[in-house]
Amino acid sequence: MPQANRREFLSLAAGAAAFAGSARAHGQIDSTFGGVPLGAQSYSFRDRSLDEAIAAMVEIGIGGCELWSNHIERGRVDPEAAAAPPVSGRRRRPDREKQRKWRETVSLEVFEKVGQQFHEAGITLRAYNYSFRDDFSDAEIGRGFEMAKALGAKAITASANVTTAKRVYPFAKKHQIRVGMHNHSHIRPNEFATPDDFATARKGMEDWIVMNLDIGHYVGAGFDPIEYIKQHHGDIVTLHIKDKTKEDENVVFGQGDTPINEVLQLVRDAKFGIPANIEYEYRGEDTVAEVRKCFKYCKDALLA
Repeated sequence: MPQANRREFLSLAAGAAAFAGSARAHGQIDSTFGGVPLGAQSYSFRDRSLDEAIAAMVEIGIGGCELWSNHIERGRVDPEAAAAPPVSGRRRRPDREKQRKWRETVSLEVFEKVGQQFHEAGITLRAYNYSFRDDFSDAEIGRGFEMAKALGAKAITASANVTTAKRVYPFAKKHQIRVGMHNHSHIRPNEFATPDDFATARKGMEDWIVMNLDIGHYVGAGFDPIEYIKQHHGDIVTLHIKDKTKEDENVVFGQGDTPINEVLQLVRDAKFGIPANIEYEYRGEDTVAEVRKCFKYCKDALLA
C-alpha cells in the first residue's frame, strides 16, 4: 500500500475503532435495506489484511460479510509466499502441500477468534468462502465445515469443480451446512458458469448443494440473472454483486450490462431474503472509497 494511502487508512482505522465500539454497545451494524441483507465478500478488500478489512467494513457501515479464506490463511499457511513481493500486482500462491497440511491440522481456535472479531465489530459473518477443488483430500474437505462452524458462519461458498460436489455433499449433509457453488464467466469443462453446470452438480443433492450466484459473471457468460433468480431463489444462499459488460469486462457499478438495480429490487419486492454481497473487482482508486461507492449504489437501489 502506498505511504499516502497507508496514512489515510490509519486515520480511517482509528475512526473505525470508535465506530466498532459503538456497534458493540448498540448491537450489530444494520445494513439490511428493504428486507435485503447487504454485505460484502471480503475479497473486495484483498489488498488489506483481515484487521484492515474489518475496519473498512465498519467504517463504511457494512453489517454482513462473506469471508474469503485467504484473509485467514495469508501469512499463516506459507509465510515465505506471503512475504514475497507481488508479481504483476498478484501475490504469490502458497505452496499447495503446505496449505493442505495447515488446513488439516490448524487449531480451530484460530477460527473461533476470527469469528469473535467479527462479532465484536458488529458484523454478521454469513458465509465462509472455502473453495473445494478436485485435489482436496477428504480431511481437507471436512475441515472446511469445521472451520465454518468455528467462525459461526451458516453457509459455505465455493469456487469449486463441478465434479467435487459429489464428494462435498456427504460432509454438507453431516454438518447441516449448505454449500453455494460460485459461477464464473469463462465456460470451461468442470467449472461453474452455465445453468447446466449448476444442474449437473446438484442432481440428487439439491438439499445441501446450492448456488452462490455471481450476477456479473452470469451476464459475462451470456445469461440472464433475473430469470435464474426467479426460478431458483430458494436455492441461492448468497448473491455476488458486481457489474460486467456482456463482453465480460469489470466496470464501475451502473456502467455495465449487469442489471444490479433490477436484481436487488426483485429480491426486495419478492421478499426472497437472499443476502447480496458486494464483490469489488473493477480497477478503481482507493479500495475503501470504491467499496463505499458500490455500497451506496446498492443501498440507493434498495431504498428507491
